[in-house]
Amino acid sequence: MIKIGCCGFPESIEQYFKKFKVTEVQRTFYKPPSEETLKNWRSRAPKDFEFAVKAWQLITHNPNSPTYKKAGINIPEEKKKLYGHFKPTSEVLNAWETISTICKILEAKVCLFQCPASFTPSEENIQNMKEFFSTINRKGLIFAWEPRGKNWATPFVKNLCEELNLIHTVDPFASEPAFLAQDTAYLRLHGAPPGKKMYRYTYSDDDLYRLKGVIQSINVKQCYLLFNNITMKEDALRFQKLL
Repeated sequence: MIKIGCCGFPESIEQYFKKFKVTEVQRTFYKPPSEETLKNWRSRAPKDFEFAVKAWQLITHNPNSPTYKKAGINIPEEKKKLYGHFKPTSEVLNAWETISTICKILEAKVCLFQCPASFTPSEENIQNMKEFFSTINRKGLIFAWEPRGKNWATPFVKNLCEELNLIHTVDPFASEPAFLAQDTAYLRLHGAPPGKKMYRYTYSDDDLYRLKGVIQSINVKQCYLLFNNITMKEDALRFQKLL
């Protein structure tokens, strides 16, 4: 089964619900919406509509990331070392509890952890990941992990994902996933293959036919395909017609 959608809502949610069966919630990464808003989304969505949740940046990103400023989050200088990069602190674990609650309200099946390029495979970062994922309660969720940057060697990523039961999330035009857990693939499309014009790019027909071949070659029961480029709605609809 291939589940096609967009990262966020590129149009009114009522119109979006008519066209797609899944979305990746972006607001949960920046600043989580209120419980009232979340319940409103869930109640208005069709029963078979799926929300995938992007984990809060307090878990994955250092407070010096510009995404904190974009979200209007100001962490005091003396506390910045307590946030991001999966650090096993009460601040990070509390942020996870917030996301866990959101996943429950939205009846999410997948939670995505997207890391910045500054999150390298250092000994400290790997130990933090292992402690974080062994501490938290998954509550039946599928965890997808998208590392950024060129420092993550495929064999290393495969072993780490296998150990922690994580889906390796990639842009399928840039690379292949190193490990797929729970018979599930979770792929994100960020722009020009292989990302030379990230976001500000419209996929060509040839791109989408190539993508179809890539997806069909992945032997899993379910494949999430989330478009994250400037024309994500149009490209996602075009790809749906190819299947």
